[in-house]
Amino acid sequence: MRLLPRPAAALLLALAGCSAAPVAPVPSFSVPAFQAARERGEPILVHVHADWCPTCRAQAPTVFALTREPAFRQLKVFRIDFDRQEVERLALGARQQSTLIVWRKGREIDRSTGVTDPAAIRAMAAEALK
Repeated sequence: MRLLPRPAAALLLALAGCSAAPVAPVPSFSVPAFQAARERGEPILVHVHADWCPTCRAQAPTVFALTREPAFRQLKVFRIDFDRQEVERLALGARQQSTLIVWRKGREIDRSTGVTDPAAIRAMAAEALK
């Protein structure tokens, strides 16, 4: 049995702790579910995500965490697949992956692209709840 050199072993252990896999439990975007939530005036966060996008992968844990926190339980979170849901994302005016779009009372109130700071993402989502 051949052992890895220490630097390689340390790198593998470090990578094992990374969350490189996409966080999937955020509901996929569907037009009927989105429209229903919007018509009811519910707070909404849409994450335009691509599995190959490092920025999207950096955003995903924060977006997922919002779905699990009691303070954000009223927030409807949807994930648009950048590559597979082109019609839907273009209908929302999202031209780039890593775009976050927020609605309050049926109206879009904020959008950003490339934001990875958890505090900034949380603040955006909190605006939908006001």
